[in-house]
Formats: sequence, structure tokens, C-alpha cells
Amino acid sequence: MHHDPGILQGEIRFITVTLLVFVSDCCCLCFLDVGGAADKISLIPQDFFAELCEQVVQHLNHKILGVNIAELCQRIQTSGIEIGVGDLAKIANIVSFLFSTAARNNLSTEELVTTLSNAISALPKHALQVIRHVWNEQGKSISVSEDAGNMVTVGQFVDIKWKLGVAMSSDTCRSLKYPYVTVTLTVADPSGQLTDKTFEMTIPQFKNFFRQFKEMAAVLETV
Repeated sequence: MHHDPGILQGEIRFITVTLLVFVSDCCCLCFLDVGGAADKISLIPQDFFAELCEQVVQHLNHKILGVNIAELCQRIQTSGIEIGVGDLAKIANIVSFLFSTAARNNLSTEELVTTLSNAISALPKHALQVIRHVWNEQGKSISVSEDAGNMVTVGQFVDIKWKLGVAMSSDTCRSLKYPYVTVTLTVADPSGQLTDKTFEMTIPQFKNFFRQFKEMAAVLETV
């Protein structure tokens, strides 16, 4: 079987340019403090890191709203590993950037692992093995829009919880006994990290809060 030399040279140039673009994007990881994150990744057992990578892929494929960093971090800490939520969130952001960039450049598993190994020498061996496996199994399913980087990104609402409480005392009064409402909002930020925001409201504030939701619902009924 004979190949046109011009076509082969064109293909080689295309592959070379693609890899150079990916290497350039990998250099951007420096701004995400990959060196510090690599030290933390080395502490995470392989099965937990694999779970994190799989959740990131599911988020990129819009199958889940976000990566449950708090829950995963708690289980890692329970296993005896000392790592904070902030460090784990940073790792999730790096993995998300890595997979989305590789998908945008249509990299094969070998191209991804080889380029990543050369660009980030501090990355632990077990992490590379996980990335190789996850990308080999699910990499082709990731679809990243060319305009994704230019879109205005906002958080996504996931859940809301509330509970009624009674304040029994304070620094100035020994017995208050007034009711209040504690509200917890769970939001997925653009990177996929789930964050809980908790705040308290007095009953009048909560009634106003509820009234505004009813007004929004009424407006939506007209759409």
C-alpha cells in the first residue's frame, strides 16, 4: 500500500502542532501550582484518585452537576490520609483542565501520558496509571465545545436544605427563645466542585425569601 508523501507530511505536521498546543496548555498548569498539588496527589491512594478522575469525567460529560469534594475528602481523611478540602479541590481543577484540554486537542492515550510525563515530571507514577486508564476507557466520550473557554461561567444550583431552630441564649441575653431558619444551599461551581453555603434568617426574613421564590415561580408560569 503506497501513501502520498505530501499527505503523510501533512498528517505529521498536524500531529506535531496538536502536541505543541497541548504542551503549551500544560504549561498553563504551572499557574495552578501543579508542583504543590503533585505532592498531595502522591498521598492519595490510587482508588480514591481514580474515583476523583471518574467524577471529573462525568462532570465534563454533564452526567453529574459537580465533584463532591467534601464527601470524598472526608472518606480520604477517614482512611488516615491528611489532606484538606482546598487541596483536593485544587487537584480536581487540575484534572478537569487536563482532561478538557486533551479532549479539545483529540489526544490519544499515549500522546496524553507521554506529553504529560514530559511536562510535569513531579506527577506520581500511580497518578499517571490512573489517568492512562480513565482516558483510555472514557476519553473519547468527553466533548468540549470550542467556545467553552469564552463562555461566561456561573455556578449551578444543586440542592437546598432548611431547618427551624430556636435561639436559647446569647452574649447579652440569657434567655431569648426566638425562632430562626438555617438555610444551606449546595452549588456546583464551573469547575465542578460542590460547595455548601449556610446562612441564618429571622422568620420575617425567611417569609420575604419565600415570597420572592413565589414571585419567580409566578413569572416562570408565564414563560
